Amino acid sequence: MQQQSIIVPQISTYPDPEGRARKVLRWLSQQRIVEPQLSTCVAGGNGMGYALAEGARQVLELPSGVTAEQALPFGRSINGLTVMTKRCIFTPDQGFLGEAGCPECRREIGEALFDSLEDWMPARTDNFTCPECGHEDDINGFLFLQPCGFSNLGFIFNNWDGAYFKADFLAQFAERLGQSVRLVQVRY
Repeated sequence: MQQQSIIVPQISTYPDPEGRARKVLRWLSQQRIVEPQLSTCVAGGNGMGYALAEGARQVLELPSGVTAEQALPFGRSINGLTVMTKRCIFTPDQGFLGEAGCPECRREIGEALFDSLEDWMPARTDNFTCPECGHEDDINGFLFLQPCGFSNLGFIFNNWDGAYFKADFLAQFAERLGQSVRLVQVRY
């Protein structure tokens, strides 16, 4: 089974996503989490990404009985990091329920919210307004039953099992981005 673990800042329009991506990549390569040079280690697009490096083991919190080789794609051809710097919708693939709620009134608004993505995707708006109570916020401010992210910046770890990412690794990511982050797990 293929999977992606995607770290997404919780802001629709991240300022200067390319510049921030370079800074995060520099940090990841200095820590030897990913290799510093592009290589053919991802699927899709031009197949170029930043390959898994030995230091990736340090970002995992593994329970007894699980090895780094089970959680990370050592020895697999698809093993790298893809960085997205264009507006994307990051949702789980298998079993995605499309459920969302309003943080203000706590009502289910998933259908209306996901219909609004037709305006969000071309950047006509970053916000969504709850049809039940009128609360308006960046789309990332709404509650999702399954973790999702909506941003022009995303870090896609191909075949890395993010379920084992250390909380500290995610906190360091958030610190470097200056935004809270969400981990989106995709399995296909």
